[in-house]
Amino acid sequence: MTLPVLILAIVFILTAIRQIGNLRLGIWQIMSLGALGVLLTGQISVTDALNSVNMDVMLFLFGMFAVGQALEMSGYISHISYRFFRSARTLDAVILYILFGMGLASAFLMNDTLAIIGTPVMLLLAREHNIDPKVLLLALAFAVTTGSVISPIGNPQNLLIALGGGLEDPFVTFARYLLLPTVVNLLITYMLLKVFYRKHFSPVPLDHAVPRITDHRLARWSGMSLCLVVILVAAKIVVTSAGIPFDFRLTYIALISAIPVLLLSSRRKEILQKMDWHTLVFFAAMFILMESVWDSGFFQGVIGMTSIDVNSIPMILAVSVLLSQFISNVPLVALYLPVLSQADMTVLQMMALAAGSTIAGNLSILGAASNVIIIQNAEKKGNISLKFSEFALIGVPLTTIQICVYWLFLSGLR
Repeated sequence: MTLPVLILAIVFILTAIRQIGNLRLGIWQIMSLGALGVLLTGQISVTDALNSVNMDVMLFLFGMFAVGQALEMSGYISHISYRFFRSARTLDAVILYILFGMGLASAFLMNDTLAIIGTPVMLLLAREHNIDPKVLLLALAFAVTTGSVISPIGNPQNLLIALGGGLEDPFVTFARYLLLPTVVNLLITYMLLKVFYRKHFSPVPLDHAVPRITDHRLARWSGMSLCLVVILVAAKIVVTSAGIPFDFRLTYIALISAIPVLLLSSRRKEILQKMDWHTLVFFAAMFILMESVWDSGFFQGVIGMTSIDVNSIPMILAVSVLLSQFISNVPLVALYLPVLSQADMTVLQMMALAAGSTIAGNLSILGAASNVIIIQNAEKKGNISLKFSEFALIGVPLTTIQICVYWLFLSGLR
């Protein structure tokens, strides 16, 4: 085992326990220590570390965090929450709204976007109705991960597969192969949440209070920003579907959408001060540590030495779920696509890779960036700590069942 892999293992252990004596560590602090470890031991140079930080992802998150913070500060997020959930009169209905509303929306607004906007909504619902916030936060995490499977722009790894695989009509292809099993998996998620948190599913009806917008001017600017997100995402879908050769990056969408709240709002300084900078630090550190692990060649060597058929649908699903926990899903896809290309990659293989690398996010906290965004925001805004073990308790059986569902569906389409 190489030193970067050993440091990564320590990061996993610290993330699981989150406490050393009386010292309570945040996920961003643990990942930062990991990045510092590979830098100080010379496993990655400062230049390579800086180059490893994906600025597209960082700028996308920056823009969306700014929009999300403005929505929360103005009270407009409460208004949106009320309009969406007002007809959900029981916890069962609320969970189903989260899973199918936010889950399927994540396929087009991207899972990280829904994680940013959705977390304060979950905390608000929990406070308003005296619901255990962990139930809602888990529902949100599983929803945005599972729902994002069905679209080439639902998450970064799907976009990489769509572009790297040369799919002519990626939206239709993803929907054809992955929409039905994803709907089934969202229903399975609801059933598992109800089993694990059955004592919280009370038949007592919920009464949603009409919220008050605290800053009407900022609400207008943040509402404009949210509209820009939706309009620009729709434009990206049209551009991608039409095969127009235009580099319409998600980064541009986030930064353009943030203009009203960062340039036109008088509270721009307060928005910047209250933004979730810790999660941005986490991502920068994660890129550095994962690049060092990638450069070590450890996992590439493990795959190369195995005698298993890494081109089969079951192995693509299994390998992508497991390795995504260690080298993150985007690097995993970047590693796996060339392997599949050597054996005349098929659409089924690409869809299996998309499903496996995405559903990997339901296995553990570090399996998806959206999980970290939700947990970091919950700790910052609601002082709610979701433990590694609490996530994995549902995440492990859920991921196992979901992967079996995708395997059965994809196998049936041979």
